[in-house]
Amino acid sequence: MLTVALTGGIGSGKSLAGEFFAQLGAVVVDSDQLARDVIARGSEGFDEVVQRFGDEILIAGDINRTALGAVVFQDSAARKDLEAITHPRIQRAFEEVVRSAQPHDIVINQIPLLVETHGRSRFNKVIAITAPREIRMARLLLRGMKVSEIEKRLASQASDEQRSEISDYHIVNDGHEDHLLRQVEELFELFKILTNREEQ
Repeated sequence: MLTVALTGGIGSGKSLAGEFFAQLGAVVVDSDQLARDVIARGSEGFDEVVQRFGDEILIAGDINRTALGAVVFQDSAARKDLEAITHPRIQRAFEEVVRSAQPHDIVINQIPLLVETHGRSRFNKVIAITAPREIRMARLLLRGMKVSEIEKRLASQASDEQRSEISDYHIVNDGHEDHLLRQVEELFELFKILTNREEQ
């Protein structure tokens, strides 16, 4: 089995690259989805987040991620409090996936905050995906985010240079899906070779 972190900043294209890896046969785990799961209503994470941030972040009894994000991306102490609640739970959820994987599986974790959480040692390999800032901005605007919100998110994350320092491979996602797919295919073929070697 090979565990691979796929990291990149917001708007870099991790989700699309992850979809391509999944189509090729990888076991793909989205840390953003795990982050939603660990604070879903009825969970211990939900109770801790509401206790820390109050009922103001709730809509119809559920945590409103937009409201929560507006708080934590303006206040670094609040963001650290949220991460202290969610990150250990996200890590445990991913470890469960790894434990249930087969020996020949390639397990890829889409994880935006790999640098920030000092998580390099948990993976066999790391891929950094990058895109020009103006393309990332355009993608995020299409998602309905405001420029001020985008700027705060970008400022709170590690730089491409920091991600590059801990990465084994790099993908450039400059807007052409075919180009992205070719890079993903090449890496997946390499990962299959590495996994076969481990089994032998």
